[in-house]
Amino acid sequence: MKNNFTKHLVLAALFVALGMLMPFLTGQIPQIGSMLLPMHIPVLLCGLICGWKYGAAVGFVVPLLRSVTFGMPGLFPTAIAMAFELAAYGLIIGLVYALFRRQNMAAIYASLVAAMIGGRVVWGVVMLALMGASGGAFTWTAFMAGAFLNAIPGIVLQLVLIPVIMVALDRTGVMKFRKAAV
Repeated sequence: MKNNFTKHLVLAALFVALGMLMPFLTGQIPQIGSMLLPMHIPVLLCGLICGWKYGAAVGFVVPLLRSVTFGMPGLFPTAIAMAFELAAYGLIIGLVYALFRRQNMAAIYASLVAAMIGGRVVWGVVMLALMGASGGAFTWTAFMAGAFLNAIPGIVLQLVLIPVIMVALDRTGVMKFRKAAV
């Protein structure tokens, strides 16, 4: 049991590091980053591999840590809203994946889609609360643009890359499709 805890803790730290570094692949250009969503990938993988608790923790920490370390994304409201969004991603993907009796490609896709929808809803609710509290406005159009329209390239990337990585881990024996930690 302790060995599993240590393994998951080390993997979670790796996913935090990846979440901090992957946005550099977009050249720190916010428009490209908001399209490709580079911080989302390590969080989603963490939820699948380590379970919902680690996925939620990594998801919450990464945008806030990245904001205070590198200044991007801006802390208010972006990084705060992203912290709740990514925590929801890690939590939902880990929980849904653990519910499947057989953890296969269908389970990965179902978990991924559930997390993508749930995380975007959480982001919208948090943005609405933050903007309302600061006297700003958050419209339905802003929600649709930020959550879906501008993010289409990142959504497609996640739908392709996450299953490919999971299959590669399964085939190399690094990680077998298995019950996620609950």
